[in-house]
Amino acid sequence: MPLDDTRYLKGAPVAARIMAEVRVAAEKAREEGFPPKLVSITVGDVDAVDVYVRNQRAKAQQAGIDFEERRLPAETTAGELEAAIHGMNADPPVTGIIIQRPVPAHIPIKAIQAAVHPLKDVEGMHPASIGNIVYNQLDLAPCTAAASVELLKETGLDLKGLEVVVVGHSEIVGKPIAFLLMSEGATVTVCHHMTRSVAAHARRADALFVAVGKARLIKADMVKPGAAVIDIGINSETLPDGSTHIVGDVDTDSVKEVASWITPVPGGVGPVTVSILLRNTMVALNRQRALYEATYATSTVRLAAE
Repeated sequence: MPLDDTRYLKGAPVAARIMAEVRVAAEKAREEGFPPKLVSITVGDVDAVDVYVRNQRAKAQQAGIDFEERRLPAETTAGELEAAIHGMNADPPVTGIIIQRPVPAHIPIKAIQAAVHPLKDVEGMHPASIGNIVYNQLDLAPCTAAASVELLKETGLDLKGLEVVVVGHSEIVGKPIAFLLMSEGATVTVCHHMTRSVAAHARRADALFVAVGKARLIKADMVKPGAAVIDIGINSETLPDGSTHIVGDVDTDSVKEVASWITPVPGGVGPVTVSILLRNTMVALNRQRALYEATYATSTVRLAAE
């Protein structure tokens, strides 16, 4: 299947549409005196992280969002990192905070994610952000999960009653995808390492999401003919000549002959994830602005009463 085949759910067009919307919103906010600013926190030196940061900076600049990188030494303690985050939480010009992973082993990532104020949690990783999805507050969802659902919507399939299977139940991808889709009316099954027959579940899915970190796990005989397959996996595979390349959790070469839609890896979910991060930044700005304006109005009334 050539890359221009319409069965490929490529991320770039979806990301471009979201970026255009973000750019309009960012320009409007800046004109009204609320310039959006995204702060990236990196702890230690990791080459892979630098690639992500450069990409995020470039996309943020394209969208009209200020981007600042704060790099901390690898020996930074969890307490020092939390203190830095609390300072950013209290800094009005900072719209959103993103913590680059991996962090050094001595830093508990979940505790650090919880230190980011929910109003500035543009990654959608704070426990409150995750919990809000259960109550159908969906506009600040984890970026990768939201990007995956955006790609499914791109197929034009009616999500109401759609039979969906999610393979993988992580807190930041699998579980949020399930809740996001249930809010759309889909019927969702989540498979994990204790599921007795992943293949049996996968074969009845109209839409199959896979995020387990196992290269080529899903084969053609595990996919319903005509299904949409969203591959969220990113795995490095070594070739016989010693070189490496990136593959997903789906055996694309075989599955593409069965599915009606399939996301390429790379080039599928990844580009959309970055655009969702920037969209979340504008959601966070609007929430902060609403709180500021409500607080200002209340203070004005109180002062007038005095």
